[in-house]
Amino acid sequence: MAQQKWPDQLWIVRHGESAGNVASESAFAAGLPTIEIAERDVDVPLSALGERQACSVGRWFAGLPDGERPNVVLVSPYLRARRTAELMRGEGAPASDAGDYTVDERLREKEFGVLDRLTRYGVEERYPEQAELRRLLGKFYHRPPGGESWCDVILRLRSALDTISLHHGGQRVLVVCHQVIVLCLRYLLECMTEEEILAIDREGEVANCSVTHYAFDAGLGRDGKLALMRYNFVAPLEREGTPVTSSPDAAVAVK
Repeated sequence: MAQQKWPDQLWIVRHGESAGNVASESAFAAGLPTIEIAERDVDVPLSALGERQACSVGRWFAGLPDGERPNVVLVSPYLRARRTAELMRGEGAPASDAGDYTVDERLREKEFGVLDRLTRYGVEERYPEQAELRRLLGKFYHRPPGGESWCDVILRLRSALDTISLHHGGQRVLVVCHQVIVLCLRYLLECMTEEEILAIDREGEVANCSVTHYAFDAGLGRDGKLALMRYNFVAPLEREGTPVTSSPDAAVAVK
């Protein structure tokens, strides 16, 4: 019998609400061109609510049987993702045999280049040619100067999934990352088209600390595949009365 290449379980969790989420929502609501935040995007911390969200989802994972909880944790290098993983660990989310989490730069947020920290209003004011190009190409293919398209993100995530299948077959893997990463992983794992993933994106934002869950199904395909079990699952927060938020990050205010 061929060795199983995919994890038994794969959970993908968006980081908790960050200071960038709060600043982005405020700037957009006020019609401002820029999002005011002091740190580099990689260094933006969680908000106080984001820390509560991370603890809530961590306790939900801790309530799973030890043999079902994650035993491998992969994390974006951005502070808000690492802090989310640390708080989840503090609540007992990984199984007892899990080691420390592994930072993987391929899980980082989409890079926005010259459009970083601009709202839609700011892009239209300062880079009208980019606003028009994005309208023509669509968000899947548009690459701002110095930044990435969704296709660029997907390219690096293909490599990350290859690593997961090579080193973590049969294991239970938790990935803590960002909104665009959650969506692009769905695109890859479910063999979607551009139209299909953008339709999901239009339905609503990926909530902070929401859980997207896949389980290995040996009956799918020749060697088995990961089957989607939950998407944007926020019951772990709701059951504790923790507010659910889904604001875009400070670099993601272009809708």
